[in-house]
Amino acid sequence: MSVLSELGAVVGAGFAAVGLDPGCGAVLVSNRPDLGQFQCNGALAAARQAGRNPREIADAVVSEIASDHRLAGLSVAGPGFINISLTDEAIAGYMNAMADDSRLGVAPSGAPLVVVVDYAGPNVAKAMHVGHLRSTIIGDSLKRLFRFAGHRVLGDAHFGDWGLQMGMLIAAVRERYPGLPHFDEALDGPYSEPLPITLADLQEWYPVMAARVGEDEDLAGEARRATRELQSGRAGYVALWEHFVKVSRESQERDFADLGVEFDLWYGESTVRDLLRPMVDESLAAGAAVESDGAVVIEVAEPDDKTDVSPLIVQTSHGAFLYGTTDLATIEMRVDEMDADLILYVVDARQSYHFEQVFRAASRTGAAGGAALEHIRFGTMNGSDGAPFKTRSGGVLRLRDLIEMVTAAAAARLDESDLAAGYPEAERSAIARRVGVAALKFGDLVNNRASSYVFDLYRFTALEGKTGPYLQMAAVRMGSILDKAAGLGLASGPIAPPAMEVERRLMLRMLQLPEIIERAVELRAPNHLAEFAYETAADFSRFYEACHILTEPDAGRRASWLALVGAARRTLELLLELLGIEIPDRM
Repeated sequence: MSVLSELGAVVGAGFAAVGLDPGCGAVLVSNRPDLGQFQCNGALAAARQAGRNPREIADAVVSEIASDHRLAGLSVAGPGFINISLTDEAIAGYMNAMADDSRLGVAPSGAPLVVVVDYAGPNVAKAMHVGHLRSTIIGDSLKRLFRFAGHRVLGDAHFGDWGLQMGMLIAAVRERYPGLPHFDEALDGPYSEPLPITLADLQEWYPVMAARVGEDEDLAGEARRATRELQSGRAGYVALWEHFVKVSRESQERDFADLGVEFDLWYGESTVRDLLRPMVDESLAAGAAVESDGAVVIEVAEPDDKTDVSPLIVQTSHGAFLYGTTDLATIEMRVDEMDADLILYVVDARQSYHFEQVFRAASRTGAAGGAALEHIRFGTMNGSDGAPFKTRSGGVLRLRDLIEMVTAAAAARLDESDLAAGYPEAERSAIARRVGVAALKFGDLVNNRASSYVFDLYRFTALEGKTGPYLQMAAVRMGSILDKAAGLGLASGPIAPPAMEVERRLMLRMLQLPEIIERAVELRAPNHLAEFAYETAADFSRFYEACHILTEPDAGRRASWLALVGAARRTLELLLELLGIEIPDRM
């Protein structure tokens, strides 16, 4: 049980003792630390329920709980705010329990769920670009967070590998390599000849072909035919499609690896291709879908809608299936085959309308079963002009180029501070990469995900202030202290009651960890982790400056401080792990 929940139980018992709802005893970290470390505002709610004076209620509650040996200070302020402070002995007791716990006092969920996190959304024929960044790192952090919280989590890249774009690429290949055996209908493989088609080729051909299809109905018809024949299993087209997927995924996996991001699943739109026709037919038979001008749609408008919500088209008049169809079938698959209880779609806010349609359709058709569906929307990463970040020439920046940019900036920062000087070049390069990626990730995740933010390379890579590199430096410093202590034969011991305010402040900060994790899970908000990591590192820095740990002459105090350093290091390690940030061994 956390400190706040234990204090809440104590104060709640005080409310119950005076005949009031114990739920009014909820305790928070104080926003007036000059009055107390914690506070309870429940007397105001209790007063409204009971028709009594809130300050009289607060005074009565304080009288009931004043004898608790853990409480050093109790007072009532204003109309009935109860201020609470712990004894230093109680703080040390809680800190020792936290330090002895493998989970640092954070209890796993008592009701674990199967959670699917859908994030990143890479596509065939497209290298990763800066527009994929936020989905990738927010989704990865949420996957880590829910997994630590005790849930069974599956992270799915949801690969865009099906639909008309595949037909366009097949048409583009036919124009350039008409003699390939893949286009001979009399052959059904195998196709042993290596294909001379790279991801760079696909990236060049696709936008050109997409533009031409929009203007040339004959070419559009050819692309649609190729799509239908692929989806019908034509062997040569399936072999081409498999090559498109292979070269695209190989490139994207390298980019994800550079970001320290992995997926449990690389399911794509193609994964549910065999479910599309049965799903549409069943929806029609059940009356959940209807025919409209040759197409098949699911009506999703509701009586209380303040704006029009169009039907979700699940089959066009040409007989083709759309993104909404595959999204709907994917929900059905995740519920039926993965037993998903909660599905999180980490996709930017501009797709909100689409997900509103799909989620309503999933409810209307029963595809969602009992699973909860949530769109984890986020804003854009912008340049200094306030518009979505682009290259100087106005193009979309490739993710690999962005990673190289932050790595080079991190290397320059290390040079400026004379850090990692004299290290082997390979290690120095690895440190620069980790520092650069930390700058990129923390610079994003520290923001409320629903907000857009300005990408500031210079500020993000700073070694001081609220940045990823600063947190890495703090963690490395903690590790260095512990390593030096071990080298000197100095051991940690029980954490003693704090004798200095900087000790007390650091301990009280770390004891908030369970509530921070809980809040981040409930709000699907990694920024709470990022903010808390910074506050913990800053409090540690003040403690480190005031307390000369390794040279402290009092052996008991020194051992206590070393234990506190160890707990702080584990706390910061956990928070950075949940943010997907790696800590270098040294800097």
